[in-house]
Amino acid sequence: MAFLMKSMLSNQVKNLGLGGGGEESKEESTPSDPAAAAGMTREEYEEYQKQMVEEKMERDAAFAQKKAERACLRVHLREKYRLPKSELDENQIQMAGDDVGLPEDLQKMVAEDQVEEEDKDSILGQLQNIQNMDMDTIKEKAQATFTEMKQAAEQKCSVM
Repeated sequence: MAFLMKSMLSNQVKNLGLGGGGEESKEESTPSDPAAAAGMTREEYEEYQKQMVEEKMERDAAFAQKKAERACLRVHLREKYRLPKSELDENQIQMAGDDVGLPEDLQKMVAEDQVEEEDKDSILGQLQNIQNMDMDTIKEKAQATFTEMKQAAEQKCSVM
């Protein structure tokens, strides 16, 4: 209730001209020209605006390039792990242009991963895995394989 009375009385007082003139004088004292408001000449202000637009365009281009690099990395990982492709990543790469590649740090990481996978796929890598396996599991696998081969041979050969 007090708020309502206060707002009604203050509006009436402003309309009478007793207390409302302060706001109007503030509006009149501020210049309408943005260059004058910034404390610059018109030419300096225009040059400043041009620089701001150029810097924004550079930041946007760098941002788009980074997004495309990340998308390229995701595409590479999807291919590596045989995951479904994403159209969003493809669109980001196309928007950035054909010169998109993985950053050097990521290229080094990918190369290291490939070397590790090649080592695991080689015969020496398999031998190292065998050393880490338990002998009982190896024996069970060998017996299961021998049993399967024997059953397959019995089915195919009528002499046995």
